[in-house]
Amino acid sequence: MDPILSYLVDHQQEMLADLRTFVCTETPSTDKDRLDKFAEFLRSYAEGIGGQVEVLESTEYGNHLRIEWGMDRDSLSSSVKPVLLVGHFDTVWSLGTLETMPFQIDANGRVSGPGIFDMKGGLVQGFWAIRALREVTRHVPPIVFLCNADEEIGSRSSRPFIEAEAKRASAALILEASQDGKLKTARKGVGIYHVTVEGKAAHAGLDPLAGVSAIEEMAHQILTLHAQTDMGVGTTVNVGVVQGGTRSNVTAPSAEAEVDLRVVTTAEANRMNELILGLEAHNPRAKVRVTGDINRPPMERTEATAKLFGLAKSIAADLGFDVDEVAVGGGSDGNFCAAVGTPVLDGLGAVGGGAHAVHEHLIADEMPRRAALLARLIEQIATEDPNR
Repeated sequence: MDPILSYLVDHQQEMLADLRTFVCTETPSTDKDRLDKFAEFLRSYAEGIGGQVEVLESTEYGNHLRIEWGMDRDSLSSSVKPVLLVGHFDTVWSLGTLETMPFQIDANGRVSGPGIFDMKGGLVQGFWAIRALREVTRHVPPIVFLCNADEEIGSRSSRPFIEAEAKRASAALILEASQDGKLKTARKGVGIYHVTVEGKAAHAGLDPLAGVSAIEEMAHQILTLHAQTDMGVGTTVNVGVVQGGTRSNVTAPSAEAEVDLRVVTTAEANRMNELILGLEAHNPRAKVRVTGDINRPPMERTEATAKLFGLAKSIAADLGFDVDEVAVGGGSDGNFCAAVGTPVLDGLGAVGGGAHAVHEHLIADEMPRRAALLARLIEQIATEDPNR
């Protein structure tokens, strides 16, 4: 057995103990106090395995961490290009979820708990991959591990840090989870928009023609938006939230809608962004206003990404298992890394399922294998990088 994999198998119970600690420290995306306390815990945890930690403070959102190994203070201005690991510790779960959704391991090795799959399992595996490199090979190549606290709400404050680190990196390895073990070589871009319609109130019975129904106008806009869905090119538009009007006997004076856009390519993202922001009123007496933008640019499969996947597939085979690749509709922080031209391989975290659902879980026996894959991948990228 590969010595790194053997080390991780031998320490699987310790990995699970760390996982319990991570999961049982609740970190809702909107609870800055809880996120900052977890960041302080993570700082101490990372320092315990030789990491040099910098707290990236945020005034509105949780603080983020930049952790490095194998680098000196001059690395940022030198030709050294570290391997970038990216993971988040915020979750979609509200404080107190542990009371009804506790951390538990069943007889089949299925481990459940809030945020365990998305993505505290990936964080634990990432740290243990680095620990294995330290303990087994006695060498940790230049690594930057960026742990952010706002991924689930769009990485609003961490995005500049992610992009800056990606520009300096030889490759970005994203520790998001994988439902079937497949590695993600492409992700759709995501656009988020808010549509507001202004109409005119009137008595629906006594003077119906005097009013302008914002709801009727919004219905036209919804049909226009949904008509843009084109599965042939992978573009989808979904109006997921609609509200408007005051009473049934009043012509609706206003209406609002929230829109989700998913696109495969940057060119399509630009086209659809212009189209949505340029929506015009069907009824000239109504006013339509659209705000929003592309929240995450597409993560397109490039030759460099394909090379990374090929390397991972070869390493997995050496470790005794197989991995495949997949393109998915959801976005991640890998989208930001890809957009600045960095090779990205995503889905290197936990194997399991149920992201954002009450059956969220990971498979315990996959943790050592995935951590070993990550460790050997870091090692190979560092060895093959021509800048070193």
